Amino acid sequence: MTYSIDAFPGRTISVNGKSYLYFGGTSYLGLQTDAAFQEIYLENLKNYGTNYAASRKANVQISVFEEVEAYLAGLVGSESCITMSSGYLAGQLVAQSLNSDTHELFYAPESHSAVHIPGKETYQNFGDLGTAITAHFKSSKSTPVVFTDSILVLEGAYPDFLGLRKLPLEEIILVIDDSHGIGIVGKNGNGAYERVKQLNAKEVIVCCSLGKAYGIQAGGIFGTKSRIEHFKNTDFFGGASPAPPAAMATLFKGEKIFEEKRKLLNQNIQWFVKSLKNLKLLNYLDNYPAFYFSNPKIASFLEKNNVLITNFNYPNEDSPLMSRIVLSAAHTKEDIAVLAELLNSL
Repeated sequence: MTYSIDAFPGRTISVNGKSYLYFGGTSYLGLQTDAAFQEIYLENLKNYGTNYAASRKANVQISVFEEVEAYLAGLVGSESCITMSSGYLAGQLVAQSLNSDTHELFYAPESHSAVHIPGKETYQNFGDLGTAITAHFKSSKSTPVVFTDSILVLEGAYPDFLGLRKLPLEEIILVIDDSHGIGIVGKNGNGAYERVKQLNAKEVIVCCSLGKAYGIQAGGIFGTKSRIEHFKNTDFFGGASPAPPAAMATLFKGEKIFEEKRKLLNQNIQWFVKSLKNLKLLNYLDNYPAFYFSNPKIASFLEKNNVLITNFNYPNEDSPLMSRIVLSAAHTKEDIAVLAELLNSL
């Protein structure tokens, strides 16, 4: 069922006057409704305005973009970074730039639509993907580019990337969508980049949304200096308006809040896992806030007991049902106790 609401869904939401606990969405750190984070954003809004609808190539340029990109590159551990107005645009810039005669694009299981080029096949498992790449080497000299998500619960991606390790990575460019990793996994929330670099692929490019954990309207791309310069010189980048500069500036001053929220989120994850009697009811990664399941009765049962979760066909109506419970730093211990008690009663 689809619900229409008129405010951002925090730890609770109101639908037609009825209150529900909300364990869905992607606000992992709960920043969008956090008063301290909003205060920083509002101060930056006064300085930078609500938006900056001009090309990054314009003759008047706001310095905060390059400053924040240098900060993000340092956080993630990449040589360089550029930002876009959304994670989807960041993914499409990468995919469309690499869609050329010198590259062949391959899509791993569950790879996000943000990095997809129409007409390209998505492989159902890494075994089939590896077979296709082996066949490609026999018939073409173009470089394979493998697109995958950093967080794949069923395929076991982060942190060990066992699926990718089956591939001849030294001959492959890896593009990792880290939208659901950056900000919450890795050292200080630096995401998956450093882990992926350890796989020794031919090249690593990471793209992501910054709107999930970090709660701002922006996307990022991380990689080598030469690759990032190539992206900067495309019509795609030059023709697009950037992320709101107020959002960029907020990343600078929000570091202490991010750290505090990650601690709260980790506590919530530990409380939840310890409270569950039957862990096999859900699929999940250690120390990660999303818990997946395939039994449709679970979502219906929770809804009847005033708990709403993420439960819809994604990314389109013909896609499989995505059902997941999402914890955030905004949830209280009491919220989690209610959720765990309901699941334990199944």
